[in-house]
Amino acid sequence: QVQLVESGGGLVQAGGSLRLSCAASGRTFSSYYMGWFRQAPGKERGFVATIRWSGGNTYYADSVKGRFTISRDNGKNTVLLQMNSLKPEDTAVYYCAAGYGSSLVTVALWGRGTQVTVSS
Repeated sequence: QVQLVESGGGLVQAGGSLRLSCAASGRTFSSYYMGWFRQAPGKERGFVATIRWSGGNTYYADSVKGRFTISRDNGKNTVLLQMNSLKPEDTAVYYCAAGYGSSLVTVALWGRGTQVTVSS
């Protein structure tokens, strides 16, 4: 079964850190971009960051540049999102995605999401 499974969400105070993990399984993702989107209540799902599985090029939304870092662990088929200096406006459900394009303009596979809540 081809799937993406997120973990690592939770509740953290503003200024704190969390690390999200996305475990990919069921197929080879080497030709894909892997990344993260987020959706806050009442808002549309938006792009956060991507990494090209082959080559490791990374791309970020302006709102998270300098605070979030996306990386991959080829051996574990896992994509990580290290989130530092968290702000209340980072509160959202974070979704892992696999697809095409540096901003994942075409998403082929979604994870189910993990909740991140940042308290002020």
